[in-house]
Amino acid sequence: MKASLGRRVATYSLAALIVISTTLPLAWMLISGFKGRNEVLRTPFQFFPDVWMWQNYAAILQDPAFLQSMALTFAGALLFTLLSLVVNSIAAYAFARLDFRGKRFWWVYCITPMFIPGMAILLTSYVVVSNLGMLNTLAVLIIPGAASAVQMFFIRQFYLNTPLAIEEAALIDGAGRWRIFWSIFLPQSQGVFVVVGVGSFLAYWNAYVWPILTIQDPGLQQIMQYIAGFRSERGNEWGLLMAGSTLAALPTILLVLIFQRYIVNGVRLAGMK
Repeated sequence: MKASLGRRVATYSLAALIVISTTLPLAWMLISGFKGRNEVLRTPFQFFPDVWMWQNYAAILQDPAFLQSMALTFAGALLFTLLSLVVNSIAAYAFARLDFRGKRFWWVYCITPMFIPGMAILLTSYVVVSNLGMLNTLAVLIIPGAASAVQMFFIRQFYLNTPLAIEEAALIDGAGRWRIFWSIFLPQSQGVFVVVGVGSFLAYWNAYVWPILTIQDPGLQQIMQYIAGFRSERGNEWGLLMAGSTLAALPTILLVLIFQRYIVNGVRLAGMK
């Protein structure tokens, strides 16, 4: 009894420590958005401001460049997520259920990028999109990263768990491969699609190096470019910077909070075999 109580106390203490360590930086960023320019980095450290400056958030929300970059990034993230789901789910179904010549070779070929750091192919990727005339377009942010080896592998693992008898019965009834994919596999893919979709959205939203490298048009500036540019141009206005960073992080935080139950279930189901 005492050992069980001790384990529960240790578990809850560890959980509380993890929660505090992960939420404290977010809380500090949020509250720092209400501070003046000299209060954020004040020594000695002060968590709460002397005067709550609500105008910091109002000023950021009234900045046309901030609103435009948020809208463009949100629209691009939605398109990127949709394209990623379509491309990776179809490829995953093909590798999970179809038999074709060279299947093993092509599967190894497709998942090899999982083991190659993105920075290692950054310059070659830039040369490719430059030769294709994709620079300074929204397409350069969406198309190159839509096919993901990690997501393809994840969805394939989920499709491998679908009983083969269901697919064979559909084939006997005259259903084609596309009909089977559309009517059997897609309806049961909600959980895994949420995991992949949220991952794609976060990857696009948080991207910094690739947009900086491929987008120089201010009219296509992404939110991370805006934050980086704000820091370099107005770096001493820390309160405004923290307010902008908080608002930029808000969509991703809400997304994870809304879909957290589906994310946990999706990871659990995809890992079962």
